[in-house]
Amino acid sequence: MKGLISLSNKIMQRYLPDPFLFVVILTLAVFGLGLIFTESSSLEMVQYWGDGFWSLLAFSMQMVLVLVTGYVLASSPLFKRFLGFLASFAKSPGSAIVIVTVVSMIASWINWGFGLVIGALFAKELAKRVKGVDYRLLIASAYSGFVVWHAGFSGSIPLSIATDGHPFQDLIGVISTNETIFATSTLIIVAALFIVLPITNRMLMPAKEETITVDPELFNETAATLEKEAMTPADKLENSMVLSIIVAVLGIVFLFSYFIKNGFALNLDIVNFLFLFLGILFHGTPKRFLAAVQEAIKGASGIVIQFPFYAGIMGMMTASGLAVVMSEAFVSISNDVTFYFFAFLSAGIVNFFVPSGGGQWAVQAPIMLDAAQTLDASVAKTAMAVAWGDAWTNLIQPFWALPALAIAGLKAKDIMGYCVIILVISGVVISLGLLFL
Repeated sequence: MKGLISLSNKIMQRYLPDPFLFVVILTLAVFGLGLIFTESSSLEMVQYWGDGFWSLLAFSMQMVLVLVTGYVLASSPLFKRFLGFLASFAKSPGSAIVIVTVVSMIASWINWGFGLVIGALFAKELAKRVKGVDYRLLIASAYSGFVVWHAGFSGSIPLSIATDGHPFQDLIGVISTNETIFATSTLIIVAALFIVLPITNRMLMPAKEETITVDPELFNETAATLEKEAMTPADKLENSMVLSIIVAVLGIVFLFSYFIKNGFALNLDIVNFLFLFLGILFHGTPKRFLAAVQEAIKGASGIVIQFPFYAGIMGMMTASGLAVVMSEAFVSISNDVTFYFFAFLSAGIVNFFVPSGGGQWAVQAPIMLDAAQTLDASVAKTAMAVAWGDAWTNLIQPFWALPALAIAGLKAKDIMGYCVIILVISGVVISLGLLFL
């Protein structure tokens, strides 16, 4: 295993390009595949790319806020103590890897945005406290927990088909989450991953001479301070806890009202809202809060620049019909036994080019649902097979790793050697569940 880990890391370090170059190469690959496998012309592919380029602006801003608000909350004194308390249970590098995996999986199952941020922030806290733990594996383990998100409370596909008025209601009706997220087969796969992933990540620990650690001092932030004698009236406002408390109370009142009306229904906007106002409250003064924001925003450049390129790729994939061609190819070799496995596999491949659960479902659903009815397969299980495929290849998709990498201060190639191995093992677990449950 240690030899395999070493080889995987060396290959990724040598050949995996920066995520920006990765998305540029992916753009050119989709452009070429569109010309080969669809009837689209070069000019049409360029048009599809340009039309889609800015279609993820709102989502990009949400992801920037996931990073910024999560970082701000975690850098507050109170939240640091909480993360420190959790980290105190890790007494060795091995236990640190297991704990961060479990915490990340729980957080991702509750809400995917919550999981992305909490996992990476907790990993940083563990790196400060546990001597000898490989920092790359720590972040990879935190990110690996993301694989369960689409089988959790924020799974976009199961939540979509459980909503009255969804786009495919005339074809399949409304399907309760009892048949998808809380189906026995889904829960067994999730439970299996909760056992297998921590063990796998623990086994991925590199040899001592190849372990890369970080100096805990690098994670120490300096709180914003100001000499009281030099305070002007404006400075006093900036250092006033009263203003922060008033604003935070307004936000918390809204959150209470929201949860009373909607139950524990987390979405990305609510997660960001929660992180933002708890960050304002926990930092105490506007000055300390703004200093944390300024520090957090430095890591958002990758999201700002790369997400529009992924939106352009999605535009080419959907408008040219290339995503449909890929899906139909897998359906054509399926039977009533292998259909869920091939639905999972096709979704995993399409996810490279359409890294959005909702967007991917809009493209693949017509093909997959029609095939399910032709084969007399379960529509609910078909939807979950696509959902699992979408979540699965996120493990090696830089699109989703960007927030975690920005928080960690690492590059994609630093963790992808581990993520490739985790991808294979988790893929086996999910595939077996879809084939035999």
